[in-house]
Amino acid sequence: MLLIFLSKTKWKGFRFMTAGFGGFHGLKKRFGVQSVNSFTHRLHGNASTVQRLTPPEPRPSPRESECRPRRKVCQPVLNHFDSQYSDELGQQWFSARDILLNPHCWQFGVLLNRFSDLTGVLSQLKSLGYYSLLPQTHSPKSLHKPLSSGTHAQLQCLVHKDPLRLPTQRHRSGWLKQYYLLNAASLLPVLALGVKDGEKVLDLCSAPGGKALALLQAATPGLLHCNEVDKRRYEWLLKTLESYIPPSLRDTVIVTNMDGRAIGGSQSESYDKVLVDAPCSNDRSWLFSSEAQQGELWLRERVQLPHLQKELLCSALAAVRPGGQVVYSTCTLSCAENQSVIEEVLTSCPGVEHLDLEEELICSLSKHFTFAQLQPPLGHLVVPEQGRTWGPMFVCSLRRIS
Repeated sequence: MLLIFLSKTKWKGFRFMTAGFGGFHGLKKRFGVQSVNSFTHRLHGNASTVQRLTPPEPRPSPRESECRPRRKVCQPVLNHFDSQYSDELGQQWFSARDILLNPHCWQFGVLLNRFSDLTGVLSQLKSLGYYSLLPQTHSPKSLHKPLSSGTHAQLQCLVHKDPLRLPTQRHRSGWLKQYYLLNAASLLPVLALGVKDGEKVLDLCSAPGGKALALLQAATPGLLHCNEVDKRRYEWLLKTLESYIPPSLRDTVIVTNMDGRAIGGSQSESYDKVLVDAPCSNDRSWLFSSEAQQGELWLRERVQLPHLQKELLCSALAAVRPGGQVVYSTCTLSCAENQSVIEEVLTSCPGVEHLDLEEELICSLSKHFTFAQLQPPLGHLVVPEQGRTWGPMFVCSLRRIS
């Protein structure tokens, strides 16, 4: 039996933050909130209502994707990608192209939620052929041990060599989900950030919340500020956090609905580490836009993305303390949205330096991911290929030195 703490608010476990920070003026002072309509919340647990629940049986048996007909491809987007990426990636684009055009061959990672009841889940997954993405020792006890500072030992992501997918667990009020399905390459920015216990962390573009969940699996920050500017995605983020985070951590997490470009000015030098998982072309989804007209609109708007990404990254660098780290990531192959953004920021922002990711981490992940040889060599780009369909995912780490 599992003790589950419920609250009686609309979003179970959430409340307006104003009461805890001296009303609206306290919020404005601490977080730069300009209006109550920013919908700023603090995760909150109300222990007055206690309910004993037996969670639904884990559903560890994946269903293998059937060879369904390909989804309709947006031809203008594909033509654009062919022109750009064949030039930027050469032959590597054509292997990535085959994967991106065939969703039924995509692999899925299973990020385990150490805050949920995982009895039997790990052994069942391993019996089905799942194995750990990261080098660590798996045991039921290790999933609930206190986290050691500066390590990813508690971040448990399982992968399979075949394109299998576990059933998505439904949101149930008062019950914490056991796993989160994701493109395993999306954990690379979290690993690159290397959050340690007690650090203050900003997740600048947080929705739908997968990287925030991974951060909380890897360490226990002193503060995790999750921000999302888009209202619909912000609501999605709230629901994700409610589904995975226990009451014991809800004083640690803050969720805001603000323009990330403004946070650097209002919260300067406030964080030890910042993650910028920037809005981007999102190659996987753009290829399957509903119609050619929509795809052409996206392509016209695409040229504006690097400017937005640069502004977000500069805001993050202003928000981090001197000596602090910022990790920038996207899920596109585009050089204009990846290395070029980093180059511009390094040129225009004094007191910032590029950090190489740990060689040990990259060597370990090279067993699972295929990395492109980037020119210029700023950051790392995971490119999908047959049998290793993870990505696209670009990640680059920066340090503010003054």
